[in-house]
Amino acid sequence: MLIGYARVSKADGSQSLDLQRDALTEAGVEAASIYEDQASGKKDTRPGLDACLKALRENDILVGWKLDRLGRDLKHLVNTVQDLSDRGIGLWVLAGQGAQIDTTTPTGKLIFGIFASLAEFERELIRERTMAGLAAARARGRQGGRKFALSKAQVRLAQAAMANRDTSVSDLAAELGIKPVTHNRNGGPKGELRDNGQKVLGQTP
Repeated sequence: MLIGYARVSKADGSQSLDLQRDALTEAGVEAASIYEDQASGKKDTRPGLDACLKALRENDILVGWKLDRLGRDLKHLVNTVQDLSDRGIGLWVLAGQGAQIDTTTPTGKLIFGIFASLAEFERELIRERTMAGLAAARARGRQGGRKFALSKAQVRLAQAAMANRDTSVSDLAAELGIKPVTHNRNGGPKGELRDNGQKVLGQTP
């Protein structure tokens, strides 16, 4: 059975699904078997695609207009098609750069295998660049990770101020230019240091 999927990036009516619907119908997909989304390709949540993937059964074929309609990025696309393959479901792309992909044929499987290899290559490059960047930072005495919102001096100042019971968290936060929740991650109501505050000061919680 052929199951179709179509997507446009905007839901404000400025883009139409008609072109994709017509192409899917011409390819043999019944109108009732076409799932649709009106959402950016970068969004994690696409209910139409989720419902489409759930509806697919073994020996079905997912028909898409272009590859970029299906995946958020190359990695997501490869993972999606690999999942389809594991479930015994084929993929047929009608237009664009992926028009030669039909995973029910030997040639289509070969082409998609190249895509999968490129995705793996991309992941390895990203990992290598990340590790190299962290190593370079450590060599210069810096550590990776998020920077602390408060400096050591500010933590000490907050600690001394909160030891005075007349000091309010909101007033202190306003003076330091931070949100009260930021202070509360570092210190308590009586000036005691919390785990995050101890980390800022280089102490072991």
